[in-house]
Amino acid sequence: MLVDLRDGRCRDCGGQLKIVDIDDATMDVECQDCGDGYPVETDAFGDGCMTYYVPLMAERMLTEEGNDGD
Repeated sequence: MLVDLRDGRCRDCGGQLKIVDIDDATMDVECQDCGDGYPVETDAFGDGCMTYYVPLMAERMLTEEGNDGD
């Protein structure tokens, strides 16, 4: 999921970030311009975790739930 540039930018170059992984405490982001990657807190973008973290965790839970029958 891409991070809206109004919400956050790469700390090194100011480029657009993509959330590439999440867990209980962090989201891993990668810059689409310079390729730098690093973990950020779940509320790093000042959205109360509602715009990025919650939808991604819900998607992950639904995906894992769908794989239980395999």
